Amino acid sequence: MFLMEEAVTIPGNGVQLSADFGTPVNARGIVVFAHGSGSSRKSPRNREVAAALQQARFATLLLDLLTLDEERIDSRTRHLRFDIPFLAERLVAATVWVQGESRVSALPIGYFGASTGAAAALIAGAQLGDSVHAIVSRGGRPDLAGDALGMVRAPTLLIVGGDDETVLDLNRDALGKLRCVKTLEIVPGATHLFEEPGAMAQVTELATAWFVQHLIRPADR
Repeated sequence: MFLMEEAVTIPGNGVQLSADFGTPVNARGIVVFAHGSGSSRKSPRNREVAAALQQARFATLLLDLLTLDEERIDSRTRHLRFDIPFLAERLVAATVWVQGESRVSALPIGYFGASTGAAAALIAGAQLGDSVHAIVSRGGRPDLAGDALGMVRAPTLLIVGGDDETVLDLNRDALGKLRCVKTLEIVPGATHLFEEPGAMAQVTELATAWFVQHLIRPADR
């Protein structure tokens, strides 16, 4: 598989956001990553998922929702990482960029969100409606999406570690509020960061299967 990867900057409400853009030959869809609190596009866990998706012929956009200056401020105050509507606005801006990028503009768009980034993905998905075709949450906080949960149209997969008990309860409650095609998958023995042996491999397998099922157009499968 031939893969082109490059660093790009994306305009987002008066700032420039950094992202890593990967485009395999004959891509069948594109997945935009929304990272969680205190993380970045260099997250090894999300990059592991991105590599598997690229192998499955999905383009990927690993995006920093905060600028370097904002990250420095947030490392002290921790307020921006929990400003979910603010992060969702940045994700919408990245989606607009994808829609205008000639190499991927014709592809169906999916979101992969982790931790608080999953809430941003759900809010952005609710706002963009049919422009977003599938959403996957890893160890997410869908409860932080609030009333937007009931407006999400895209098929949504919630992946939670079996030993991440508080987050698992929050995801079970959120599952009941979603009105779209939805599934909750529990990775046995995994904690919030899925650091246990084999845990991230299960996340990657589940996410890839979800995007293959819900993101790819039938003619491209």
